Amino acid sequence: MKKINLIVGILLVLLVTSCSKEETSNETIVIDQNLKNPLTIGQINARISASFENKNSFDWNQVTNHELWSAIFQESKIATIGFGENTNDFQRNTSPKNKSIENQIIAIIEKYEGKGKDKFLVSADPYLNLIDVIIEKQETVMALRKNGFIRYFEPSDYKYVTNQNVQYRSSSSSSGCGYESSALSSADYTTITPNAKVPWTFYKHNIPSAWNYSTGKGITIGVVDTGLSTNQSLLNTNFNNGNSSGRTVSSYGTYVDSIWPWSNTTDGPNDQCGHGTSMASVATAPRNDKGLPVGVAYNANLITYRAASNVILEGYHEQNGVKNAFTALGNNSNVKIISMSMGNIISSGKISDGVKYAYSKGKLIFCAGGTSTSFTNFVGVIFPAWMPEAVAVTGVKEGTSNQRCDVCHSGGEIEFTIQMERSATGNTVPVDSYYDNQSDYVGGSSVATATTAGIAALVWSKNPSWTRSQVLNKMRQSSTYYPTKNSSYGYGNINALLAVQ
Repeated sequence: MKKINLIVGILLVLLVTSCSKEETSNETIVIDQNLKNPLTIGQINARISASFENKNSFDWNQVTNHELWSAIFQESKIATIGFGENTNDFQRNTSPKNKSIENQIIAIIEKYEGKGKDKFLVSADPYLNLIDVIIEKQETVMALRKNGFIRYFEPSDYKYVTNQNVQYRSSSSSSGCGYESSALSSADYTTITPNAKVPWTFYKHNIPSAWNYSTGKGITIGVVDTGLSTNQSLLNTNFNNGNSSGRTVSSYGTYVDSIWPWSNTTDGPNDQCGHGTSMASVATAPRNDKGLPVGVAYNANLITYRAASNVILEGYHEQNGVKNAFTALGNNSNVKIISMSMGNIISSGKISDGVKYAYSKGKLIFCAGGTSTSFTNFVGVIFPAWMPEAVAVTGVKEGTSNQRCDVCHSGGEIEFTIQMERSATGNTVPVDSYYDNQSDYVGGSSVATATTAGIAALVWSKNPSWTRSQVLNKMRQSSTYYPTKNSSYGYGNINALLAVQ
């Protein structure tokens, strides 16, 4: 009898706890007459801009119900809901209650939208506590935001940067894309055996000297970007050319190029931008005999993901693509390091969950601190580089550790810097081009991030039994400002030779 009473008591406690976190099912929601019409895109953008001007940040969790509904309504009407028992409960397998919480949220939507879940549920992530749903009514937004199990609730497809016509840069164009090839100045490289060009910046960080100790062998780097060009053989069939041998390269696609949110057919792993190919080259291009630039970790393995169409991570399918790439790399036990040279000034809950998931699997994650024109002066480190799970990197001018490149961001979250802009000419870093037997220049925090990921591979290859923390600490100890971080440039420039000794 005592056992029965105890069970009944526990059930009552759970029931009370659950009810305290969800809205009352019989509550009538009344919308003020002045708030029945959605804000225009211009009005929403103005409010986001005001937040940046006043607080240097923006968070969908802090907007009003009317503003959130307007942003959802004015784009594709798709919202992402992250749920869980607390703010850190992002994995589905952490609690048996997560499925019941999801069902509770779906029941609220069914009630206020007046339709079954087959009409509004777009997707439910298999690894993360998040769902994508179509929401049309403001009452639904108001009811959901009263539920205590919702970690975040945000529009899935709102394009602030595009709507503002803001320019983000990474190489030659506003989207970071470019198929160009460039003749390299002889001052920007040194030729070494068997016939590879070492970019000038590698010598500024003692990378060639570090190769006497480590070349990245046995370490796999995952690059989340715009994919990998099939036209560049050194990153495909000739990945083991020259002094590079015994390693693997593979590419995957998670980006869906469609205006329809329910479409789930990706457009494949191939780079249709050029940016991803450049980043893969900087990190892992072979020490080749073709007269082309070598990568930092020229004996490391490479896995690339085409996760987005360009470097600006906004829009439903790009955020989904990046999230899916991070969860896939997180589930790949061979991957040690993840490098992503893309981002946005506005955070995405689903990308954040994906980054956290990969981090929970022991991955060392490097993200670009930001490269742009219009936002350089008043926005600091961009998302997701500012996340605590990510290591933020930016680019600085030649011979400095605290003078950012002309289009690079800086800020308190920056961990490392890479010299990537020449003081006399403004030239950036030589890389293998999108096309075979051709080279190009690439700059910004993008190239700085991929370079840093390559250095991490050198350190981890030299010390294969080390943990992520040990690798990161060694890199910090080998940098300009250690042990005291610079307020905007972290530990500064990395000395790769010190890092592998």
